[in-house]
Amino acid sequence: MSDALLLLFGRFPQAMLIDSHCHLDYLARDGALEPVVERARAQGVSPLITICTKLSEADRILAITESFEDVYCSLGVHPHEAGREELLEPQALAALARANPKVVGIGETGLDYYYDNAPREAQQRSFRAHMTVARETGMPLIVHTRDADDDTVAMLREEQSNGSFPGIIHCFTAGAGLAEAALDMGFYISFSGIVTFNKAEDLRRIAKMIPLDRILVETDAPFLAPVPKRGKTNEPAFVCHTANFLAQLLEIEPEEFAAMTVANTYRAFGHLPRPEGSPGALSAADGAGA
Repeated sequence: MSDALLLLFGRFPQAMLIDSHCHLDYLARDGALEPVVERARAQGVSPLITICTKLSEADRILAITESFEDVYCSLGVHPHEAGREELLEPQALAALARANPKVVGIGETGLDYYYDNAPREAQQRSFRAHMTVARETGMPLIVHTRDADDDTVAMLREEQSNGSFPGIIHCFTAGAGLAEAALDMGFYISFSGIVTFNKAEDLRRIAKMIPLDRILVETDAPFLAPVPKRGKTNEPAFVCHTANFLAQLLEIEPEEFAAMTVANTYRAFGHLPRPEGSPGALSAADGAGA
């Protein structure tokens, strides 16, 4: 992070960045979460959105949010888990999401044909069920997609024709065609530390194509630590490095880019409470998506 951005974070009490996608439950397995959250706050990163990968662990995810005022969560089943925990009752998930004010997103869900840890048919059924929940709750669908661009786009378009819903392509590493299709559907594109990696030239070219009002930043912690922290356990505080890298790539002042991503995150997550006077503080209807 640049000296200018570090100074800015220290000068203003209001948070300057949001980690839109992390896995605090994974980090909790390595020790207490309090220092992790405090380090994020010290860097001006707050709130944090911790992402569910197994509904069987929903209680654990919700307990983490109850321990920290500025931690929120999603609920859903990762495509890797679809063979073991396929979402079969979307109405039950919708009811659970509506019942807890700390739930602000649905997923992560999607298609992963790179690892194929779950049968593709199960991934697809689960993906559709999550779309139903996103449509019914107005909470954004958090999409994981790897080596499945064509099917991801086709399924999203088909389900959008049945009624729109908001969404985010998280940890974007796909092709330009998927980015363009997602943007056409009103989705947001979230970049992780991968964009800072030396061999990510293609991803950086796509990042330059994304409208500034559709970009989010995330860590996907504890995975994918950005340069200069690559090889270390990732944590929400490190999102500052990704944000600063993207600001330089897009030739924007770091503080301006940070403010834009905060505004974008509040629009993308229409149920995420907005502090008074926060950048892009809009009504929930403004964040309802496509």
